[in-house]
Amino acid sequence: MSSLDKMWVSFAGIAFLIISMGMIYLSRYKLNNGIIKFIFALVAYILLILGFFIMVFTVFSGPTGGA
Repeated sequence: MSSLDKMWVSFAGIAFLIISMGMIYLSRYKLNNGIIKFIFALVAYILLILGFFIMVFTVFSGPTGGA
């Protein structure tokens, strides 16, 4: 995987983490409907786990050989 591709993958991981943070906040403090609250929390925790694995992959895959 090239360095540019790893950059875009890491940006996706950061976006997943930010979106999950906002969705967890909404599900805990702003939403009152139980089903919507559960769906938001479920999607948020899935994104949180995906973002974590993407960040672990990005950090531990090491540098790519450059010029």
